[in-house]
Amino acid sequence: MQESKNQASGMRFDSLTSLLQPRSVAVVGASTDPTRIGGRPVSYMLRQGFSGRLMPVNPKREQVQGIPAFGHVDDLPEAPDTAIVAVPAAQVLATIEALGAKGARSALIFSSGFSEVGGEGVELQAALVDAARRWNMRLLGPNTAGVFNANHGYYGTFASGLERGFPLPGRIGIASQSGAYGAHLLGLARARGLGTPIMVATGNECDITLGESIGWLVENPDIDVVTAYAESVRDVDSFIAALEVAHRARKPIILQKVGRSSLGQRAALSHTAALVGDDKVFDAILADYAVIRTNSSAELLNIAYAATRRIYPVNNSLGMVTISGGAGIIVSDAAEDIGLPMPSMPEASQARLKELLPFSSPINPVDFTAHVLNDLALASRFTESLITDGGYASVLAFFSQAGTVPSIAPRLCEAFKTVKQAHPERLFVISLIGDEDQVAPYEEAGFVLFEDPTEAVTAIAAMGRLGDAFARPLPEPQTFEPIELPNGAISEACAKTLLSDFGIASVPERVVSDAGQAERYAAEIGFPIVMKIASADIPHKSEIGGVLLNVMGAAAVRDGFETLMARGRERAPDARLDGVLVARQISGVECFMGIKRDPLFGPVAVFGLGGIFVEVLKDLAFRRCPFDLAGARELILSIKGAPLLLGARGRAPVDIDALAKMLSELSIFACRAGVRLQSVDLNPVFALPTGQGAFAADAVIETTEVADAARS
Repeated sequence: MQESKNQASGMRFDSLTSLLQPRSVAVVGASTDPTRIGGRPVSYMLRQGFSGRLMPVNPKREQVQGIPAFGHVDDLPEAPDTAIVAVPAAQVLATIEALGAKGARSALIFSSGFSEVGGEGVELQAALVDAARRWNMRLLGPNTAGVFNANHGYYGTFASGLERGFPLPGRIGIASQSGAYGAHLLGLARARGLGTPIMVATGNECDITLGESIGWLVENPDIDVVTAYAESVRDVDSFIAALEVAHRARKPIILQKVGRSSLGQRAALSHTAALVGDDKVFDAILADYAVIRTNSSAELLNIAYAATRRIYPVNNSLGMVTISGGAGIIVSDAAEDIGLPMPSMPEASQARLKELLPFSSPINPVDFTAHVLNDLALASRFTESLITDGGYASVLAFFSQAGTVPSIAPRLCEAFKTVKQAHPERLFVISLIGDEDQVAPYEEAGFVLFEDPTEAVTAIAAMGRLGDAFARPLPEPQTFEPIELPNGAISEACAKTLLSDFGIASVPERVVSDAGQAERYAAEIGFPIVMKIASADIPHKSEIGGVLLNVMGAAAVRDGFETLMARGRERAPDARLDGVLVARQISGVECFMGIKRDPLFGPVAVFGLGGIFVEVLKDLAFRRCPFDLAGARELILSIKGAPLLLGARGRAPVDIDALAKMLSELSIFACRAGVRLQSVDLNPVFALPTGQGAFAADAVIETTEVADAARS
């Protein structure tokens, strides 16, 4: 559905409204048995009071579950906003054609047996898309568990778990590529007391994608937080458009993206028949937006729950009050592990709190001990000081079971409510244990509640990451004049010449064709020098002994030339040898920077420490191209080894500005080079001390032929 999809990707996702908020629904293959796939949607909508018109289609029944049925789509009294298709795979195409002719605006297809099974199923699914496109219909699925919008009593789903209970009222939406797992999230949310009134399960995504589903949920005024389960990204444009819309609307996306392990990726491919990109690249894409990626469904729901308060601190910091020193230690450990700052209270404030309660520990965590339960006014004064004196953006209070006992709970809740109301911009979290009715007053007052203080820390940190994300401007779309890359393999010398036009400097060097030229050029640039085999057919020269370091003196240069040429002829007999590259040898901190063309997201820049460290330590950072100097600097300083660049242990700091300029220019080169560019490796890049620049000592550019690029 290219036209509709482009419209959605362009910022709006309105074309999904007929599917997710319909005024009339046809159920093709409707069953009189409310436990069958074709019967559950009818049963659910009758039970939940669907606000629109429900029209079952069944050629063998005049009534289905007590309401009039129609023998064929042609017999429907009106064109439905959407249709639920629950017929065998062989009948789906004819059904879509009939619905299109009737004027249906959308359809969701329960039926399986399409692209997920391969072979003829792929062709049959393509035929569905062609038919729907002719009639300007949107399609969800096939092989989908469907959708529901409890706010309108609409249940276009056969999820059996709804027998256990329908969604609770709330403002959390679910978008899932797996119908069964989407229903699982619904069950977990209901058990957790979270309201998830709208769910979309995208199935095979022959047309409507996960990104479009997320986008529609974001734009729905009844939803504040979107949770999503993803196995792959089938359409990058709609996915990125959804992230942008969510960012502008200050609505976070809490995402469980599976397939980070090699085993998980194989399972995802088997399940969705979709391409799974590099997991680190995926994280790099998300880093530009207000998305929290979680490792588990429990974490997803915890963070989504905290996000319903819609308080997203910028430059987050955590202050804690506690009746338990042990809980303070646990929280401190968790905060340090996750990178959530917990600075100490000002010394003057500590002194004042000590005067109020001499045996307290007012550092942060502020341990006012269980004694505070005898004087709850102290709890208010300590917490107020935490905010006004400590300036913490988030506050965590640990009371465990003491916070819900009848003799304490009402007064404690009121005391903390007073502080919270005075500081509505602060995120207030309380760690409590109690029954639903015991914690209800705290929930109604707007506190975020967790039994486990470690889970509370994770959620608090996530709210800060969202706040920082919302505060950042979105990446600006850019267009670049394309450049033509040379045909065939690109030699190191040619690669460096190409890159030099983009301000990417390399050390002084020259390709020479005989030993005499090598000797004269070495004398010109000065010793020591590096000598390398010059051949576009040998990208990894060190593997055949094609690199000589620390070459000193004329005789060593002549011997080196002969040695390298002999090794090239012997160890790479099919390679075309252009001669030997002679370069000045410099020293500095070795870095690696490069470009990887991701099959989903296009060119992505990579940065890390260079030389052997890039493979041994794998301390790499990624960012989608292009980006400016500030983005490049942020990427460089995000690696764990950044202290080595900043002057750790008395070393001179390197020229970060020169590294950032080189990396930013490389990202622009990658965009201008187009789809033929597959990768760039600059390893090592020598970063010299501040003000002295950065230079690429080696460069490898890999391309693909035009026909191959067109298929990618």
